[in-house]
Amino acid sequence: MKLQVTSLDQMRAFAEALAGHLRAGDLLILSGNLGAGKTTFTQSLGRALGVTGRITSPTFVIAREHPSSGDGPALVHVDAYRLSDAEELGDLDLDSELEESITVVEWGAGLAEQLSSDYLGVTITPMFDLAADVADEADAADADEDDEDERRLVELHGHGSTWDARLQQVGDSLRALGGAVEISEFDGSDGSLDQEDNQ
Repeated sequence: MKLQVTSLDQMRAFAEALAGHLRAGDLLILSGNLGAGKTTFTQSLGRALGVTGRITSPTFVIAREHPSSGDGPALVHVDAYRLSDAEELGDLDLDSELEESITVVEWGAGLAEQLSSDYLGVTITPMFDLAADVADEADAADADEDDEDERRLVELHGHGSTWDARLQQVGDSLRALGGAVEISEFDGSDGSLDQEDNQ
């Protein structure tokens, strides 16, 4: 599933819609370049989940737990940027908290998959990064940065049986937002996409 968000408000709306489908034991693996918006997404997700504490990039502490302010699961926020291999991630003993928490791992691709066979991959790409692939530097320099800064392409890839039906439900929730985000059509059978956008 792919969607475009063009503002922080839309990122928050996306995170809120996704949060409604998350439960204890879920693992989200976030990918994207520096500055792509992984921590911003996690902040919005934490707000939607109602967890406590200020969510910042845990680069130096590696992992930080944010308890729920109600009766929901805690959010465990991990930054794997400084970890060199999956063994170092294993040393954090995240397994002990995984079943009771929602775990979000930034920079986790290639490392965090060992934690669970069921996980949601979330890739965030700034739209100006995509534009730079097809424009020369002069054109990119002429772009209105204020218009481009918050535009993101977000790709969701479900792995494991628990995400087969839920990813379709997430798509339904996003479409119910009435155009707040632009989402590519999800056929629900194998996680593939057709090429028409739902306006």
